[in-house]
Amino acid sequence: MKKMNALFLALGMLTSVSALAENLRYGLESQYPPFESRNAQGELEGFDIELGKAICRAGNFTCSWVESSFDALIPALQAKKFDAINSAMNITEARAKSIGFTRPIYRIPSMLVAKEGEKLAPTAEALKGKNIGVLQGSIQETYAKQHWETQGVTVTSYQDQNQVYNDMVAGRLDGTLVMSAAGQSGFLEKPQGKGFAFVGRPVEDDKILGTGIGFGLRKDDAQLKQKLDAAIEKVQNDGTVSKLAKKFFPGIDVSVAK
Repeated sequence: MKKMNALFLALGMLTSVSALAENLRYGLESQYPPFESRNAQGELEGFDIELGKAICRAGNFTCSWVESSFDALIPALQAKKFDAINSAMNITEARAKSIGFTRPIYRIPSMLVAKEGEKLAPTAEALKGKNIGVLQGSIQETYAKQHWETQGVTVTSYQDQNQVYNDMVAGRLDGTLVMSAAGQSGFLEKPQGKGFAFVGRPVEDDKILGTGIGFGLRKDDAQLKQKLDAAIEKVQNDGTVSKLAKKFFPGIDVSVAK
């Protein structure tokens, strides 16, 4: 009888712990490797997926993912289709007008990718008359339109970054402004990226490009922000973020200013 009571007590404790785990629905755009994509088995994988799972463990959340196009992530968050945007979204002044954010988790520079030997540079002067592809709804789109399009550069927006790469290979685009880790893993390291390379130094504009990448939240979700910030601090301090960065972004410093 004592053994049975102990068993029921243990099962009750497990049930209680499970019940305490809060459900957290992440929203993401799943065609942006190495941050998030689907493998041959159709499973989600990438830096943000593993980071999201680590934060769920640290914060005692039960997590799931909801897919959307990148430019529809903020409207979908506001419509309560999910609870937090986990899709390599930079914290910017423009976005902060409509949604809230957790503390910054990591930071990735934005760079121009173009054909080798074209003598291009990430400046309006060097790109005048050229056609540059960007991901619709991204900070790279905002940067290119404000800094380059007004100076005679054609900026073409796409819902899928992979479509940008395809049009570059086909010769319909002269380059793309992209987060360096995504350009490296999603294009330059693949066969179709042969003959292309990063051009020049990362572009800079903190107002547009932001202070780092965090999870997007609804402005009134103060309690969720507090819980996520605490979990994020844990995975930053225990080395999880650095470990994942070395796995997915070798050679890229992803640390954010404290």
